[in-house]
Amino acid sequence: MTIQTIVVPDLGGAETVEVIELGLSPGDSIEVEDSLLVLESDKATMDIPSPAAGALVKYLVAEGATVKVGDPIAEIEIAGNAAAETPEVEEVEQVAHEPAAKVVADVETVSQPEASAVAAAASNSAEQLILVPDIGSDDKVELIEISIAVGDEVAEGDTLVVLESDKATMDVPSTHSGKVLKILVAEGAKLGTGDAVALFEVVADASAAVVEEAVVEKAVVEEPVTEKPAAKAAPVDTSTDAIQSAPGQPAQPAPVAAEPVAATAGASIYAGPAVRLIARELGVSLSEVSGSGPRGRILKDDVNNFVKQLIKNKDAPAAAATGGSGIPTVPAIDFSQFGEIEELAMSKIQRLTAANMQRNWLNVPHVTQFDDADITELEAFRKGLKAEGEKRGVRVTPVAFLIKAIAAALQANPEFNRSLAADGQNLIQKHYCHIGMAVDTPRGLMVPVIRDVNEKGIWDISAEISLLAGKARDGKLKPAEMQGGCFTLSSLGAIGGNGFTPIVNAPEVGILGVSKSQIKPVWDGAEFVPRLLLPMALSYDHRAINGGDAGRFMTHLVKLLSDIRYLAL
Repeated sequence: MTIQTIVVPDLGGAETVEVIELGLSPGDSIEVEDSLLVLESDKATMDIPSPAAGALVKYLVAEGATVKVGDPIAEIEIAGNAAAETPEVEEVEQVAHEPAAKVVADVETVSQPEASAVAAAASNSAEQLILVPDIGSDDKVELIEISIAVGDEVAEGDTLVVLESDKATMDVPSTHSGKVLKILVAEGAKLGTGDAVALFEVVADASAAVVEEAVVEKAVVEEPVTEKPAAKAAPVDTSTDAIQSAPGQPAQPAPVAAEPVAATAGASIYAGPAVRLIARELGVSLSEVSGSGPRGRILKDDVNNFVKQLIKNKDAPAAAATGGSGIPTVPAIDFSQFGEIEELAMSKIQRLTAANMQRNWLNVPHVTQFDDADITELEAFRKGLKAEGEKRGVRVTPVAFLIKAIAAALQANPEFNRSLAADGQNLIQKHYCHIGMAVDTPRGLMVPVIRDVNEKGIWDISAEISLLAGKARDGKLKPAEMQGGCFTLSSLGAIGGNGFTPIVNAPEVGILGVSKSQIKPVWDGAEFVPRLLLPMALSYDHRAINGGDAGRFMTHLVKLLSDIRYLAL
């Protein structure tokens, strides 16, 4: 019998993690890939699998302990024949973070001459696991395109894969230069910060970690299910984010036919804290959920699929007739009977925008107030900044003054810098001022957020507008750059129009829509004079904002835009 010490494997970027669950007892038998214990970082819960079959001797850590890569965590007793089969094979480093595609190492021994050749090659090169860098969000996003192939020579910064989140498409750059040995993901997989993408052969340096010299790894990628379109079922309104399939796992219907875990008095439910948290948030009793993990452990995917199946089965006939919203659906029409047609697929951003707009319109009682702002002096001042702007390399647009004026109006009218609490009984007052601006892009409408506008001047705001608008059009925005807005500006001034009613971007309670400014005659008390007027439309959530609040906000905003000297006060 051989005693093997198990250490914390590569955590995919996390420096330290907490031990949150020890699932075995000394003497328990273990199969390869069975979970030894559970670690939790600030981004993910990770099961640490056993690299060999045997029995647990003892744990070397306790629940609540903090560990890092390389720390010993357990000792297992390996059967003698298992140890004899690979006497010269050292332990293979395994990826233990929450991967988008599960990599299973199939280890084969090699002959002595082959091992020598590998060792010689390792002196000049090493194998490097390429991970997804920080994408600005803890959420997993869909992989829509693989830009490399096995054998390609890739330079640092070259695009490896393309990810698509709810609001943006992101190119994932390579963090190293080298030759592609293996691709560890497949299109349709879900990836997040720290997940493995590919295995590279890179030039070794003094500190490079060389992959085991006498081992050949065969990476088997668990690809997402593609033969069942139902795996990409339509998202379920506001709870969609909470019940998406687990990263890298194919969407599967909940195992409703299987018997649920028995809910006997005092029975222990094998599930980690993260799973229990999501179950509480979704109102799910874990005793009714069947676990698909090792030893019947309940995973997040099991809870998600259970909720999806409940929603799917609940009032199915009524949902079919009303689209699940209680509102009769528009009947399907065969437009080809009227002439030639072409069916165009909506981008993911367009689909999500449509769903969000419908949700906001149905849930928020909208009121829209209209007014005109005299921006004659503002425009004269803005045009006078052209020469200085060219020196600074910054173009000042009317949007910069609008955003600055909105920030000042929010400070003077804090009712608009609130959100309704989830319980519907309280209001959340925000003491920060982040303004979103709607940007029209080829992929659809995107809303980057300019942060701390109240602390920035026109030059800084103008530079940030140019930067974020460019990133939006190029699909380079990170999720973090589109979150946290207090109020939104939607400007159609460059396109035209006399006015429109913008839809409130909940959980915000207000949005300002501006149209094309026009020269109009204005009575000054003695005669009509030509003035440049900007039509504005303020939509607000009538649950949090009343007409008086809106009137004061709009009046203050018009005052600021009509005489920008007030912005300095």
